[in-house]
Parts: sequence; structure tokens; C-alpha cells
Amino acid sequence: MAKGESTKSANADAGIDRLVQIMRKLRDPECGCPWDIEQDFDTIAPYTIEEAYEVADAIRKRDWNELKGELGDLLLQAVYHSQIAYEKNLFDFDEVAHASADKMVSRHPHVFEAESQEKTAEEQILDWERSKARERKDTEDSALSGIAVALPALTRALKLQNRAALVGFDWNSSVDVLEKVVEEAKELEAIDSAVEKARAEEEFGDLLFSLVNLARHLSLDAESALRRANEKFQRRFSRMEQRIKETGRDIRRMEIDELDEAWNAVKLGESKEA
Repeated sequence: MAKGESTKSANADAGIDRLVQIMRKLRDPECGCPWDIEQDFDTIAPYTIEEAYEVADAIRKRDWNELKGELGDLLLQAVYHSQIAYEKNLFDFDEVAHASADKMVSRHPHVFEAESQEKTAEEQILDWERSKARERKDTEDSALSGIAVALPALTRALKLQNRAALVGFDWNSSVDVLEKVVEEAKELEAIDSAVEKARAEEEFGDLLFSLVNLARHLSLDAESALRRANEKFQRRFSRMEQRIKETGRDIRRMEIDELDEAWNAVKLGESKEA
């Protein structure tokens, strides 16, 4: 190992140790922070989820300085939960880190063992899922066990579908899935949602689930696609508002056909810019 690499590694270890010690100080019953002392796994969990989304948002914006800070905030969440666990004699941060390292080694035999390194990314993903399945085998009965209920619904749908596909329960092609999407849409259309709200919600859920399956077969990320659609809608709506404001009109007093015309003008403008 080069001298510079050794120094960098030592500094990284020191940074982790410092963060762990700061968290222990914050949680100290006698001289810590009252707010931090009161927290437990359940109260901190929402912050953990929030920090993960903020990491993703920094990456989306390509703001690398912000990403550094958000990754630190996410790391703090791991340290926070580990400290609570340490106080309950469950485990500590070192055990968390070692468990993660052991998992990475066992799930990458093509890197750390003699297994062939010529596998494609797709083959490695399958190996990863099979490795996880072996780890679950002794404690879980179903191929779908262990998928967190708290995941975003689109993400959880994808994970459920990937697990089912591993045991052969899957569509043969994206064409088959698209036919299922059309079928679900027709079933939803046939329902009077004002009268059968519960059934309409069920059929709408089936349609969303099928759309996630279609995205999977098209090698698309449904969560990312919806996020981009949200951003596109917000951008176009804001531009439409600005156009209307420049004419001196009040958007709240306009008819839907007038709004639709303004919306289409924004879309046309964007297509010309592209």
C-alpha cells in the first residue's frame, strides 16, 4: 500500500471514531443533549429515510459539495441507530461495519474468490439476488419475505416482482406485460369510482403494479421515471403560470380550455427549444 493511501485510510478511521464518540457524548444521560437522549429507533427512522432521499436529490442535481454533506448526514443516521443499539446491548457500530464488509465479500465471489470475473452486470445482479435468497433460506419461508413494508410503494413493487421472477413467476416479454396494463386499465374504466371506491382503488393499484412490471421489462426505473415526470410537470406548470401572469390574467379565473391552450403553448415552446 502506498504511503498516501495509508495516511488517507488512517484519517478515515479517525473520522469514524470521532463521529462515534460525538454521538456517545450527545446520548450521555448526564451531560448529553436532552433531545438526542430522548430519541429511539422509531423516532429516528423517519430522519434516516429523509436523509437517504436528500442524498439522491444531491446526486440528481449533480451538486457534489452538497452530496458530501448529505452523505455525512446519512452516515450519522447509521451511527445514531448503532449507538442506541449499543446502549441496549444489541450491537455497536463496529459490528455493523464488519457485518456489511462480510456481506460484500460473500456476495461478490467473482471479486474476492476464484469464481470467474467474466460475468455481465446482469449475471452479477442475479448472483446477488441468489446470494440474498440463500441468506434468507434458513429464517424465511417465502421468496417474498424480508422486503421492507416501509419502502416507497413503487420500489417495493419492483422488489416483489424481482423476487417472484427468481423462482420463474414472470411474464415472457414486455409485450405480454403491456397487454396486462391495457387489461387493468379497462377493468378500472368499467368501475363507477363514486359508487365502488374500494374496488376502484384496488383496480388502480393493480394498474400501477402492472406499470412497474412494464418498466422492469423495459429496463426502466419506475421511481426515477415518475420523479422526472413530476419535475417536468412542475417546470411546465410554472412556465404556464408565468405566461399567464405576463398577460395580466388570473389563472384561477380561466376556463379549462384556456388553460389547456396555455399548457400546449408551453409544450410547443419546449419542443422548439429542444
